[in-house]
Amino acid sequence: MLAFDQLFRSYSERLFNFSLGYLKSEALADDVVQEVFIRLWDSRKGLKTDTSFKSYLFTIAFNIIRKQFIKKSKEDKFKHDALGTIIEEDNQLEERIDYGSMLERIDNIIEKMPDRRKEVFLRSRKDGLAVKEIAQIMDISPKTVENQITEALKFLKKELEKDDISGILFYSLFFSEKIR
Repeated sequence: MLAFDQLFRSYSERLFNFSLGYLKSEALADDVVQEVFIRLWDSRKGLKTDTSFKSYLFTIAFNIIRKQFIKKSKEDKFKHDALGTIIEEDNQLEERIDYGSMLERIDNIIEKMPDRRKEVFLRSRKDGLAVKEIAQIMDISPKTVENQITEALKFLKKELEKDDISGILFYSLFFSEKIR
């Protein structure tokens, strides 16, 4: 354990700066450093002594950063696709929708959901996972996943009814995709 602490002290600041250079977020850079050392700890018995340790750590960090970029890209694509569908269906909406505030509105509604429901919904809609995959990952029943998605959709519909464009937005985002 002492050796692990020494490794952390030796490399954590450099890994943080490396991650910060890519992510431009101190919180995300902290997450990367933490994840690197968790992975290091988990694989400590299989470490090879004949390779560069520094290279090994920075490769792990780079792969974590890459995965974060891919995740962010998927999230952004989800939002852009959803709004693109709405605009295609009704050109009049283009005048009434402020793209940025609509993305923010959707995010704010999703953030109001209970944590478990939000996680199930995001795994379904943003990550594109099937009900069975979500159930397996979260160690819950497929029926619970379906119920959480249904409740999330009801909540979104209720919240979006407060806006003039709620019907079209809700239909475009959620009824055009079946529960998998």
